[in-house]
Amino acid sequence: MSPAHRSDDSSLPASPQAATFSLIAICLVWGATFTVIKTALDDVSPVLFLALRFGVATLVLWVGIRWRGPLRIQRKSVGAGALLGLALFGGYVFQTVGLRFTTPSRSAFLTGLFIVMVPLLAALASRRSPSRSEIAGILLAFLGMALLSGPLGESQTVRGDLLTVVCAVCYAVHILLLGHFARIHDTRTLALLQVGFTFLLSVGACCWVEPVRFVPGWRLWLAVLFTGVLATALAFLVQTWAQRITSPTRTALIFSLEPVFAWGTAFLVLGEQLGGMSAAGALLILAGVVAVEIRLFDGGWRPAALT
Repeated sequence: MSPAHRSDDSSLPASPQAATFSLIAICLVWGATFTVIKTALDDVSPVLFLALRFGVATLVLWVGIRWRGPLRIQRKSVGAGALLGLALFGGYVFQTVGLRFTTPSRSAFLTGLFIVMVPLLAALASRRSPSRSEIAGILLAFLGMALLSGPLGESQTVRGDLLTVVCAVCYAVHILLLGHFARIHDTRTLALLQVGFTFLLSVGACCWVEPVRFVPGWRLWLAVLFTGVLATALAFLVQTWAQRITSPTRTALIFSLEPVFAWGTAFLVLGEQLGGMSAAGALLILAGVVAVEIRLFDGGWRPAALT
């Protein structure tokens, strides 16, 4: 790594265990946002909400970085941030548009394909197969995602399913790219750039992707602040740091916990009940994460985070 691209993150802790727990904390925050966004979308169109959310996040990261000193952004960092922002924006937009033509349960299931895509794409790129525990954990988590999504029923059209599969590809590519770029660029700068590019793309798309709807009120602004500050600025800063330490495959597997936390929040806030099949799905996702973390099928019980 050349001095020009070495990351200046000496003030951040560098522990595999901390990275794992930080990614789990991100899932907890993201899971809570489902309930918040569900109510906010009564007052605003989805892509405009993304623009507001990522706009707040960009401002927060900009102020936070400038508070620490002058902002130095290199050309290669801008290119990395642009690629990450494009992948991130693609995931959000293809999922949003795909929901017009398919059911929420199919969307949740097909989006979860990124759990399988990440290790497959990583294996193709590195020419290294996942471990037996990783394969088992991925399969358990994917099956759990299918059960947690509920009955898929009949698709309204193939178009919505295809758009949602593209969304899953975008999320998988984002995780893989971030795992690569996070090791060679400054964490704070990279977090700012990817969020900033996603904001610009959202602003550019909010008028042609869907009819603009905007009814300002305290409920909407509270949702924008919560998702912008915690679920975007802080979350992507933490994810960028964590992926300097942990692998894309483990990141994708940990992110499968998001719907589990989403249900937990909906249960506590809205009183939604979890059926037997969905509960089994949540347990399978947890089992998949644990199987990888303790290397259940790799001949040892040593936590993977310790190696």
